[in-house]
Amino acid sequence: MRRSISFLRCTWKTATTLGLIALLSGIVATVAAEQTASREQNVPNLAQQIPYPRITLSTCYFVDPTWPQKPENLVWGQTPSVYVDNQDRVWVYTRAIPPVHVYDAATGKLLFTWGEEVFGKYLEGMLAHSIKIDHRGHVWLCDVGNHAVYELDQKGKILRILGTPGQPGCDQTHFYKPTDMAITPEGHVFVTDGYGNARVVHFDAEGRYVGEWGKMGTQPGEFNLPHAIVVDSHGRLYVADRNNARVQVFDQSGKLLDVWSDLLVPWGFWITADDQIWVCGCSPMEWRETDEVLSCPPKDQLFMRFDPSGRLRQLWTVPKGEDGKEKPGELNWVHGIAVDSQGNIYACDIIGKRVQKFVRKAPGWSVPFRPKAQE
Repeated sequence: MRRSISFLRCTWKTATTLGLIALLSGIVATVAAEQTASREQNVPNLAQQIPYPRITLSTCYFVDPTWPQKPENLVWGQTPSVYVDNQDRVWVYTRAIPPVHVYDAATGKLLFTWGEEVFGKYLEGMLAHSIKIDHRGHVWLCDVGNHAVYELDQKGKILRILGTPGQPGCDQTHFYKPTDMAITPEGHVFVTDGYGNARVVHFDAEGRYVGEWGKMGTQPGEFNLPHAIVVDSHGRLYVADRNNARVQVFDQSGKLLDVWSDLLVPWGFWITADDQIWVCGCSPMEWRETDEVLSCPPKDQLFMRFDPSGRLRQLWTVPKGEDGKEKPGELNWVHGIAVDSQGNIYACDIIGKRVQKFVRKAPGWSVPFRPKAQE
């Protein structure tokens, strides 16, 4: 009997203690919730009381979902390259037939395409990678599938072919999956060669082999997938050393001038008339066991603008789209970038299979403050 009474006393004490703990916990939780609610209610009032200048000083970009006006029967495949000419025409090089589409930058209207009538027998093996237009208005295409670089006039006539179409190699007349080309005002051509080789090849204005530099590796001056190239007004060459996550700068003899590391994995370039270098790609990232090429898939999508010294002047990020569910304003494996005379950005992607126009909004615009509605 005494044991039963003792057990009941212990049970009652335990229950009383637990009840007090629960009661105190409830009080603490209630006070915390009230404090949080009070803070949340006060934030709008605080914002209204302090006259923060609500002026955006950053340059921003907003996608135009109505651009371009692509006909429904016109197919886009993986789209690696885009270029804007001095007439603000947007040239698109895509992995589809026809592979070249040209649109009006302002309206998005399709102007013309180049297909079998231009490329003939080369079309079957063609795999688009890069498009450029030189100072004479000649169009240059880098065809990674045929291991060739084509020079064409504005009417689509092939004027010259560098490399031997359909035959990979590593000598003066052969490439192995070349990726891009840069053309100087004097007509010299520098080709990044590319996926199969790891070199930059120099040709003169007549298409004659001048020389080359580079080899596979990770040391300064070596390449691990030279993926894109541009030349500035002083003749300096900027090479996207993609798998090494860096940009390397050379003179035209191949002398290394600078290395930009720890900034991004560079996929594509655009250079302005005043030598501002736009680079698209993703943030630096590590190799994964399943990667055949670094950053496939990328962790994010971004654009960076550098001055010739390598100083970062501008950064803009874009959401990465989900495979097969990409929304306007998202990019999925951004591969190429171009900028028109108004500063608008055109970006193309591989998995997203499209080109999008991102309209520039200059700094200095403001928005009124509107408090959140109270629930």
